[in-house]
Amino acid sequence: MSHLQQQFLREKSFEGYSDSSVLETLLAASGVRGDIPAMITSLYDSFGSFKGILEARPEQLLQVPHVTEKAATMIAMIAPLARVWERCNMVTPNQICNARESQAYAKSLLMGERTERFYVIALNAQCRVLGVRRISEGSLSEVSAYPRIVAETALNYNAHSVIICHNHPGGTCAPSSEDLASTLQLQRILNSMGILVLDHIIVANNNTYSMAQHGDIDFRMTGAA
Repeated sequence: MSHLQQQFLREKSFEGYSDSSVLETLLAASGVRGDIPAMITSLYDSFGSFKGILEARPEQLLQVPHVTEKAATMIAMIAPLARVWERCNMVTPNQICNARESQAYAKSLLMGERTERFYVIALNAQCRVLGVRRISEGSLSEVSAYPRIVAETALNYNAHSVIICHNHPGGTCAPSSEDLASTLQLQRILNSMGILVLDHIIVANNNTYSMAQHGDIDFRMTGAA
């Protein structure tokens, strides 16, 4: 066992570790064989930062010198595991009762994703999650919110309400004019069907933006007008 692993077991914390030391500890603890320091150097040369490494796809990681399949698998699991942790922090799993929990759930779907993705979260009248569907996946700068598919998803789950969310991997979590316009369009369509749009959450890095919290949309039924 390396001294970094021993230190972590004593302190149960990565406080004081450099990013490369965190990665070295994780790889060593997962049983990765080979020259781990050389592997980490090659990863930084290829992706530029710890964030870039964690967001790389497995096939990209495998193109890096010294990186084994086991190492690529371990690294590729870190960001999805962080998203699961976000979901575990909810007071009641799979129940979304306020803006904070909406944002935590959206982060559990989108945090660390490198391309824009758009999700619909369907809820019953008690705000329990009935199901989640990824509607679309776009480029680094755009994603389409398909109204028909969103409406079909809500109907298929027999949803009382929905929360929609997408990410801005290349920028801030502030909504664009297109984000606001498409949200209001979706709200009009779903309201006409008797389905509430409780919120639209935008995720960028570890930050979130709630349209309901900022007054961009009113979650109450407004009709089809």
